[in-house]
Amino acid sequence: MPNAAPTFPVVDDTSMTFALADRGGRLTGVRLAQEIGLADPLEFARVPSGWWRLRLPLPDVDRLEYLFEVTDHNAHRATVNDAANPRRAPGAFGEKSVIEFAGYRPPAWLATAPSPGRESELRVAAPELDGELAATLWTPTGLGAHEPAPLLVVHDGPEYAALGGLTHYLGAAISTGALPPMRAALVDPGERNAWYSANPAYPPALARLLTELDEVAPATVRIGVGVSLGGLALVHAHRTHPGAFDALLLQSGSFFTAELDPQESGFSGFAAVTAFVADVHAARSDPHPVPTVLTCGTVEENLANNVELAATLQRLGYATELVQVRDAHNFTAWRDALDPHLTTLIMDLVRARAA
Repeated sequence: MPNAAPTFPVVDDTSMTFALADRGGRLTGVRLAQEIGLADPLEFARVPSGWWRLRLPLPDVDRLEYLFEVTDHNAHRATVNDAANPRRAPGAFGEKSVIEFAGYRPPAWLATAPSPGRESELRVAAPELDGELAATLWTPTGLGAHEPAPLLVVHDGPEYAALGGLTHYLGAAISTGALPPMRAALVDPGERNAWYSANPAYPPALARLLTELDEVAPATVRIGVGVSLGGLALVHAHRTHPGAFDALLLQSGSFFTAELDPQESGFSGFAAVTAFVADVHAARSDPHPVPTVLTCGTVEENLANNVELAATLQRLGYATELVQVRDAHNFTAWRDALDPHLTTLIMDLVRARAA
């Protein structure tokens, strides 16, 4: 290694090389932490001049989010971002370093100035959940307070807006005419693991929130959007309250089965989720099938259960599309799939209602 700090990571046609400076020799180990299923060994080797280095073949994805797991002489471990790489990706558990490979293209709408919007808060009592259910209603400027319009109901909504640019996407699409003026109810996840895990107490509370939304923001069509457990909770709510939604966007849904997802068996909601998913797969009919788009990363553990659920929903009469994204389980992957997939889902529904 030269004395001047090199630029890392180095990416060529076949490999990627990471490096971490440790001229004081304070570390005893460095490992690459990632969520795309890269095979071991992921431990860095110590090289002269006080560096740790790791070279790996290029993965079959368009982006890689990662951290370094470092261990010192006291056996203390920590995960840190790659100081040599200025690129960062937001996430629910903090930023990660990211590589964007040659095939990656960010959504064009990121460069579009969005139509501005206003926000208002809604809260409904949820005694079933020992609390209340809250949402932020986003409305584009120019849409009247009680003017009927399409409505997105978004699980983990505040996080999706902050980390996945959801309201920017809506504002940009409205400003270009790709979408009509429409609202989004950004539903707060509350006690997420408990509420979203096929909890029978959650759908009645959500139904109460939808009734409140009908009073203040009448919907011409209502589309549910959910990621991970939020996607599972949408299917649960729709199956237990048929007619709640006119279409669904389910992204990396946690549709666990005992056969496909034993690695999740330690999750507190595993039994409830797997029982509900098994019931869906065993169903012979559905009272209210709706157009549904599922998106999932090609390297996700959830891909297999998403493939299975898509096939079951199709059998039950849902007009179903499964989209595989060359990424993993993260907000950027979900953001990048919004257009054209959510755009098309909304517009097809709007046109069908207008016909």
